[in-house]
Amino acid sequence: MKSYTIHLIRHGITQGNLLGQYIGITDSPLAPEGIKQLQIQSQQAAYPHAQGYYSSPLSRCVDTLKLLYPDASPTIIDDFRECDFGRWEGKNAQDLQNDADFIEWMQQGGQMAAPGGESSAKFIQRTCMAFEKLVESMLRSGQTSAVVVAHGGTLMAILSAYGLPRAPFYDWMTDPGCGYSLRITPGFWMRSMVAEVYETIPPRPKESQRTPNVIDFAREAAKRAYDPDKQTET
Repeated sequence: MKSYTIHLIRHGITQGNLLGQYIGITDSPLAPEGIKQLQIQSQQAAYPHAQGYYSSPLSRCVDTLKLLYPDASPTIIDDFRECDFGRWEGKNAQDLQNDADFIEWMQQGGQMAAPGGESSAKFIQRTCMAFEKLVESMLRSGQTSAVVVAHGGTLMAILSAYGLPRAPFYDWMTDPGCGYSLRITPGFWMRSMVAEVYETIPPRPKESQRTPNVIDFAREAAKRAYDPDKQTET
């Protein structure tokens, strides 16, 4: 059965990341540390290549893609941008420790919208709609592989909505310059809208050199979903 792969990669480190700031739609560029990290990682590990390359419109994502894939000409997907933190953009938790709205936001687990910003529900909805449109475009065109460079929140929204193994939003948090590879089988996508998360980016170490993580359960979860005759006993 024909399958499609989508590689989701988080952008490199920005100055805002280093300062612990809420940087959503602010166009914060890569920090020198981020550029160096991406250069080292690209030399040490094989990043997956694809037929199509896509990016959030913000420069930290476009520049990350260009560093990892110098010959690529990315297509910009506006709705892959990060959540809008409104008037909290560029501030950190210490700056906001006496802000009543921020305190309430934290107490509610970040579900409400930041003042002048975007709620998590709205952010997840627009991100997932953009991802579904990308998958549908690939299925129609026959393009079988894609690389998407976006934000931590964007990746977590997609993976928590469609990824197998199932895991909560924050369990999919990944380091800058890292990510996950997804495999989509058309029949299962049409029926259940799920994608097998089959590898980390950069690839995980050999079995003897690594510690268990969420990817360890991906193949078993996919096998249970896709191949009932080969399920293991519980």
